[in-house]
Amino acid sequence: MHILSILLVAIASNLDNLGIGLSFGMKSTRIPFWSNFMIALITMTGTYLSMIVGEWISEYVSADFANLAGALVIAIIGLQTIWSSLRPKKVPELTDGGADLVQVLRHPIQADTDQNQTISWKESLALGVALALNNIATGIGAGATGISPIWTTISAGIFSYLFVGFGVQFGLKLGQTRLGSYSNILAGLLLIGIAIYEVLV
Repeated sequence: MHILSILLVAIASNLDNLGIGLSFGMKSTRIPFWSNFMIALITMTGTYLSMIVGEWISEYVSADFANLAGALVIAIIGLQTIWSSLRPKKVPELTDGGADLVQVLRHPIQADTDQNQTISWKESLALGVALALNNIATGIGAGATGISPIWTTISAGIFSYLFVGFGVQFGLKLGQTRLGSYSNILAGLLLIGIAIYEVLV
């Protein structure tokens, strides 16, 4: 079991959660315990299912090829993540009616649809799905490399809860921090590092 890879995948896949948490914190938007817990559960579900798909794919090719292909997928995702962070997309302003599900999936920061500065458990469903969808390809690549789905899923859930909670709690204190804006770059670098590690080990 590649413990280092498990931890790095879990951390990299949840840096978006940290960035979202910081963004909500700086907007004085709360994410209560059960809402955060729901996001973590959805993160775990998405991680596990995508890794099972990766494992299934690896059964039809040689172990070396599966490991190389999985590492390549992870590296490509890392590069795309960094590239997308260098070309930020403009997030549309919320209307009086709030955001719909499609808008939330595209821009998770709009999850507070009723704009009451609290993410309800219902709103956390859309937010959790949006964050989980961003990590499907990463999970498939990790699963193909042979990383343990169970332990990676557990780790992903723990880091999801911690990162979202940390972001919300310290968002206001961090003020105009740029940490959230660098989360995609950090995630991309971590994914590239994981890919290199998986090829060499």
